[in-house]
Amino acid sequence: MKVAVIGAGNWGTALAKLLAEKDFSVILWAREPQVAEAIRARHENPSFLQGVQLPETLDATADLAEAVSGRDFVLFVAPSHFMREVMQQAAPHLAPDALVASAAKGIENNTLLTMSGVMAEVFPPEIAGRMVVVSGPSFAREVALKMPTAISVASRDPKAAETVQLALATDYLRVYTTNDVIGVELGGAVKNVIAIATGISDGMGFGTNTRAALITRGLAEIARLGVKMGANLMTFAGLTGLGDLVLTCTGDLSRNRQVGLALGQGKKLKEVLAEMTMVAEGVRNAETVYQLSQKMQVEMPITEQVYLMLYADKAPALALATLMGRRLKSETNL
Repeated sequence: MKVAVIGAGNWGTALAKLLAEKDFSVILWAREPQVAEAIRARHENPSFLQGVQLPETLDATADLAEAVSGRDFVLFVAPSHFMREVMQQAAPHLAPDALVASAAKGIENNTLLTMSGVMAEVFPPEIAGRMVVVSGPSFAREVALKMPTAISVASRDPKAAETVQLALATDYLRVYTTNDVIGVELGGAVKNVIAIATGISDGMGFGTNTRAALITRGLAEIARLGVKMGANLMTFAGLTGLGDLVLTCTGDLSRNRQVGLALGQGKKLKEVLAEMTMVAEGVRNAETVYQLSQKMQVEMPITEQVYLMLYADKAPALALATLMGRRLKSETNL
């Protein structure tokens, strides 16, 4: 199988490495020409996955048309806010029978679509109808270092899901399938917002009680939105719900958690983002998920407070007081 991985950030690079090591013909597209050149010449990606040796068989290019032309499987791993632009540029060059997948986690600005919604608008029906979403608790560096990991692939086309499952599965990456595309996508997007909240809590000096409360009530928010949008409630007890939420809220490799830690310690958002080389999707997702909750008329108080802290400069202490002072209610009512 000829594979193109579109996006040479840390996750795209890790997935390209995995696929190339399985002896697929793999080309990795990088927006930055210097990144593509480093991968070709030195077999490493010092900009986004420093210190990890890449297979000599892994090719790279900064030419998107070259990357996707004639490929059987095209895996898009660009940041969610760039995804439509990248997919639109790639679409004319895709083979009619190409299998497309997204491994990005986010909600598109303005349209409030998940990445499968973007694919449905950009690609022709014969391609969009078998699209796949890849998600789950997976830090790129740990996958690149072959640490045991489990993820899910979601598609409404069982054959497409199984094809991607077999392509990605290794002795260190266990891959499950599901048909709950929207549930998988919402879990992957909203957990980034909750991770910022838990980071803020930790940065303010609060303990594990507070973190546990934010994770569990954050999960309730994800499930509430998911069920309203037609997802399977059980999805949120799985890898792309609870699993990804715990990873992102507690793991030191979580960029969203790191943003929250800095904010909780008193730094301003512009200052925090200026110090980062990679995208923290939760910063943009806080706005889009909040807007989606308003559109769907779903109560998401943690998401709302993160949005207000990021975009209205609300003080973390005041946001905490707002959450703790809410009307008392039953836990079991979604």
